[in-house]
Amino acid sequence: MKAVGFNQFGGPEVLKIIDVPEGHAGPGQVRLRVHAATVNPTDTLTRNGSRAEQFKDIPFPFVVGMEAAGIVDEVGEGVDTGVAVGDAVLALVVPEGAHGAYREQIVLNARSVVRAPAGASHAEAASLPMNGLTARMSLDRLGLRPGQTLAVTGAAGAYGGYVVQIAKADGLKVIADASEADEALVKSLGADVVVRRGDDVAARILEHAPGGVDGLADGAVLREKVVSAVRDGGSFNSVRGWGGDGQRGVSFSVTGVRGYDGEFEKLDHLARMVEDGKIKLRVAQTYPAERAGEAHARLEARGTRGRLVLTF
Repeated sequence: MKAVGFNQFGGPEVLKIIDVPEGHAGPGQVRLRVHAATVNPTDTLTRNGSRAEQFKDIPFPFVVGMEAAGIVDEVGEGVDTGVAVGDAVLALVVPEGAHGAYREQIVLNARSVVRAPAGASHAEAASLPMNGLTARMSLDRLGLRPGQTLAVTGAAGAYGGYVVQIAKADGLKVIADASEADEALVKSLGADVVVRRGDDVAARILEHAPGGVDGLADGAVLREKVVSAVRDGGSFNSVRGWGGDGQRGVSFSVTGVRGYDGEFEKLDHLARMVEDGKIKLRVAQTYPAERAGEAHARLEARGTRGRLVLTF
């Protein structure tokens, strides 16, 4: 069974078409015929060896990828989530070794798989699970109430764009950053105020929220450079493992999407938000699986707006 994997860490050129064993759905599991899998920064960090120490006890080959979409072709006993053979679905994948989304079939816990939004292509559907759930987790950990103000850095990116859209659906006021080139995009996602991005973005946020915002989702990983934009006693969420220093009573939290694997209801709610027009799915370009190296190289060149997607 075909997959895209690698047998050594390195540049995009190490990605090759490999053969992996076929699996079958056991109790509580479903199997997908994968038609689309996204390319995310976490995939490139695993491939280039940045996490080699973390994976030192796991044998090659590695198959990465955290988001997949396709058609259910097997359902195991005891599955009660409402998906059936023939359904178009999307799924969150937690990779380990050769178990990653870059493969033409994958067996998953049924609670990691939900029906795809009606009318969405496989490529579009695949762009939702990881970044959508990451955004949902960040907002849950920030704990804001309708009417409060959220700042979002990195708002034009996949994660930041979902944070903006879901926050608006939650009834929050959103101040988001963007480059001049991305300002129209971020406004189209629903941001109430768009400020110019950069290391001094905190000062621009404070121009619109003089006492500080109630919460901040730091998709741009600015960390201490942007904490001053949060009011005393407010909340700050990081996606890259930074826990802050507790200054001014600010509550710091960290988001790791693996903690929402199996949260069927949350993922299904996001898919239904797409159907209701509350979330837009953004695909920058699709690549056949054989050109996975090109997709990785493009992502690493930075500046992509929307997801790069491999097709199988």
